[in-house]
Amino acid sequence: MKRLNQLLLAVIVLVTVTVNAQDSNHPWLVKLGLNAVDFYPTGEQSNFSFASDQLFKDYFNFDHYNAAYAISDVRVGRYLGDKFSLIGSLKLNKITKQGDVDTNLSYANANLDVKYNICKENKSLQPYIFAGGGYNWIEKENGGDLNGGLGLEYWISDNVGLYVESAYHHVFDTNIASYFQHGVGIAVKFGGVDTDGDGIFDKDDACPNVKGLPEFNGCPDSDGDGIIDSKDACPDVAGKVEFNGCPDSDGDGVIDSKDACPDVAGVAALNGCPDADGDGVTDAKDNCPKVAGPVANQGCPYPDTDKDGVLDKDDKCPEVAGPVANQGCPEVTKEVQKQLNEYAKVIYFDSGKATFKPKTIQTLEKVVAILVQYPTAEFDVEGHTDSVGSAKSNMKLSQRRAEAVVNYLKEHGVKSKLNAKGYGETKPIASNRTRAGRAKNRRVEINLVK
Repeated sequence: MKRLNQLLLAVIVLVTVTVNAQDSNHPWLVKLGLNAVDFYPTGEQSNFSFASDQLFKDYFNFDHYNAAYAISDVRVGRYLGDKFSLIGSLKLNKITKQGDVDTNLSYANANLDVKYNICKENKSLQPYIFAGGGYNWIEKENGGDLNGGLGLEYWISDNVGLYVESAYHHVFDTNIASYFQHGVGIAVKFGGVDTDGDGIFDKDDACPNVKGLPEFNGCPDSDGDGIIDSKDACPDVAGKVEFNGCPDSDGDGVIDSKDACPDVAGVAALNGCPDADGDGVTDAKDNCPKVAGPVANQGCPYPDTDKDGVLDKDDKCPEVAGPVANQGCPEVTKEVQKQLNEYAKVIYFDSGKATFKPKTIQTLEKVVAILVQYPTAEFDVEGHTDSVGSAKSNMKLSQRRAEAVVNYLKEHGVKSKLNAKGYGETKPIASNRTRAGRAKNRRVEINLVK
């Protein structure tokens, strides 16, 4: 018997060390303890009745208790669900007293009971009731019984607790008296499966194969941002709920993965990059980051060098003020036209040639100074001769001289449209009969077309 007690103690230690589960996840229960058999207050020969005046008469008379072994009660239970369990038990004892009568009888009992926990699961203090049937062996007598009783479990930890209970056994064999049996001992629950070892058993674990957290039903949140990995678009980097778990380091409303400037707050339209002047050009590409300007000019405003209200990009004469209607260029006034022709009168050529006399260069320079202010204007440069010589040769000479003037003006920076036209002797302004008249007819005119 000493070896039996040692074996049962070893089982207790082994089970206690190897199980680690929560109440609601323990399908199996083992109880090891001491049982005490009491044939009173039922009385050895009495017929038990709830109305009997013998009921509980000597219930707490410990002198009538038979408790021979330190460990004499072994039970194995299986949780069925909805607070019900099925319990199988084997109890051993030595009956040395039946009431006040000394005896020396061996005792064994095997039972199968249905247990019902009165309180819901996971309570530290668990009252319960049970009922079932079994078989008794008392010395040479044996017989079946029905039993029922009350008990109380106190759970010291998630899986280890203490129990105390009391039951009535009504034996059908008339040679065996009905009796009360009391028990006290240790209870151990086990059998829960926690595949991923996260402390949440598989039946309650939404992610049973991956270690997780209780607040997410056993599912992981690798980056600790409060969003489970399965719903986290960025599971390895802590982020915000509104971005499905992805970070927005600069707080500009653009997640880092789509933010071209993740460390500096910017605007969504520019992929999260800043635009200090609000002109639609990011500061990094804006040549004028503090002054708004168009995208086409790298974020800088277009200049208006001559302050005429026409921006240089649209101003045909950006350095000379002019009206908008004339694309920013000055208009050719009557005074300017008169001045041009005053200069044109003193453009002199070598006799019978299209080459300039030296003194003419100064005059041409003055013409250039006027015309460069009107790059959008169009002028006819007309060549005229007197009637000396043939009309045909005079026509050719006047054309060459008009072209010579145009070429000089263009070579010296005049952008105006210049049309070289030779009229020969066809448009005299004075009589070719006199020397003075012929001198006036040998001339150049510069006339505005538009």
